[in-house]
Amino acid sequence: MKRFLFSFFFILIISVALSACSTNSVDYDTFAQCLSEKGATMYGTEWCSHCKNQKDMFGTSFQFITYVDCDINSDECLKNGVKGYPTWGINNENYPGEQQLPRLASLTGCQLN
Repeated sequence: MKRFLFSFFFILIISVALSACSTNSVDYDTFAQCLSEKGATMYGTEWCSHCKNQKDMFGTSFQFITYVDCDINSDECLKNGVKGYPTWGINNENYPGEQQLPRLASLTGCQLN
């Protein structure tokens, strides 16, 4: 019986620790909304692995990011000087490549919680 209780509590503690470390538990909705409100735009394509990585940093909150698919809207991407994917357009400046979330926060003044 003692062995069973020990095993049960050990599994419980490990489960709680792993769920606390999960990036899915973080809510970036407010941050993503702020980026869009500040005029930040991500330019990319669906086939770009770096674009996928960038999107994955936001999880489900990416739905709030202003995103332009350059395969569908190539004229808009050309007009904005996009030469590679992903590219972030922020305050009339382009930032090519995957951007870490703290960098996006710094560039826009949005709070990253």
